[in-house]
Amino acid sequence: MRCVFVQFRCTPGKTYEVADAIYDREVVSELFSTSGDYDLLAKIYIPDGADVGHYLSEKLFDIPGISRTLTTITFKAF
Repeated sequence: MRCVFVQFRCTPGKTYEVADAIYDREVVSELFSTSGDYDLLAKIYIPDGADVGHYLSEKLFDIPGISRTLTTITFKAF
């Protein structure tokens, strides 16, 4: 499995609704609220052989209240 981190910027006032919807999808390993340009940070394991962009779009990016995302693909844990 490949680990990726996705940051979510939410429509003002919708962060908790977005967080609940993300958890309801049972896709993320961990989900954090954050400060700064993005509101949430998710750690997600992508199945081997799956296309990262397609997987994330299909599983998460259609949630209402998400205004922007930033995906970081990881290579190695130290």
